[in-house]
Amino acid sequence: MNLEATITQTSGFGKPRSTKYHHVANPSTILQMVGIEDIERAAARLHGQLLDTPCVESRTLSEIVGAQVLLKFENLQFTASFKERGACNKLVDLVEAGTRGVIAMSAGNHAQGVAYHAQRLGLRALIVMPRFTPGVKIERTRGFGAEVVLFGDSLDAARAHALELAAREGLAFVHPYDDAAIIAGQGTVALEMLDAVPDLDVLVVSVGGGGLIAGMAVAAKARKPDIEIVGVQTSRFPAMVNAVQGTHHPQGTSTIAEGIAVGTPGVLTREIIARLVDDLLLVDEGDIEQGVLMLLEIEKTLVEGAGAAGLAALIRYPERFRGKRVGLVLSGGNIDPLLLAAIIERGMVRAGRLARVRVSARDVPGSLARITATVAEAGANIDEVHHQRAFTMLAAQNVDVELVLQTRGREHLAAVLNALREAGFEAVEQR
Repeated sequence: MNLEATITQTSGFGKPRSTKYHHVANPSTILQMVGIEDIERAAARLHGQLLDTPCVESRTLSEIVGAQVLLKFENLQFTASFKERGACNKLVDLVEAGTRGVIAMSAGNHAQGVAYHAQRLGLRALIVMPRFTPGVKIERTRGFGAEVVLFGDSLDAARAHALELAAREGLAFVHPYDDAAIIAGQGTVALEMLDAVPDLDVLVVSVGGGGLIAGMAVAAKARKPDIEIVGVQTSRFPAMVNAVQGTHHPQGTSTIAEGIAVGTPGVLTREIIARLVDDLLLVDEGDIEQGVLMLLEIEKTLVEGAGAAGLAALIRYPERFRGKRVGLVLSGGNIDPLLLAAIIERGMVRAGRLARVRVSARDVPGSLARITATVAEAGANIDEVHHQRAFTMLAAQNVDVELVLQTRGREHLAAVLNALREAGFEAVEQR
């Protein structure tokens, strides 16, 4: 059969289109390759092997976004990601087939899932990771006994190298998303969510290669045909949106949601998404940062960028979900500590809780003391103080004092600036 085929169909978005894809199965039988019975079989196989994670309402987030928000805490899995589900399901298949070793390509979460369950099942595991992979994910993958090879500056480059190594060393390649057993394992997330909250109106799921949302869509639509499935991608990696909706959004080179930084969507997953997913949304980096910070502050739970993509969609498109019962998958919690620190600091700046203020004053003894006393009386804390005498347009006898302040928010910052002005200083916030 010709390796490439062109089909015309109606997608879940109601738009006829022509899609060119590399042939892996007859399009009419793609959904038969991953059915509800496969996902239920995976659920039985995974029972006792991983955590049936909580799915509970966040009252505070519900009030903020105007929808009933139910959170599925997949960041609480042993490897801190849903990826364990598909990896375990696939590896059991391979063990039963007599496989002795496996190789995978991943930016981290799939790698950890494969490494952990390979170790449990006595398989050799070789993992190829892009060079941009956060150090915390590399070290945890090694900690599960896997051999790690860092190669390439993209997932596609790492994948090509992994396939070369698989052929050279006789290892079974475990695809991160475009595999029926992987998709079936990921679909067990939806079964658990609907068991916990049967009356969910919509599931909001982050999308990289599409394994999670494809499996969840098959499971959820079989259990509850009228449920709405919404996928979320970062605007810097909109490959699935482009493939399914026929758009041409440009692709970036980096994102804080590296777990969904996929440039080439899966063939199986794309077809399932086109048929069963109701909508695909794009969110920006700032939305994702805000989602990470809100989950940390409000729910006291740590998620990575990809894990916050669902909440980012509710933040950016509140009217889209208003009044609905929305299930969000917190898909992973493996975030680099330095990235987390930067997100927290940037979030504090956006909220006005950390601010840089320039105060102009006469360069005479006592001026700095009066400035700091005024700030203290206004209830703010000073993080940093910098004097600037040379690089300024002020008169030679004046000085610029730059302060980095901790405040309670925008209103408090405005009050601090007003207090400085009333004390006779020129004071402005530096953006």
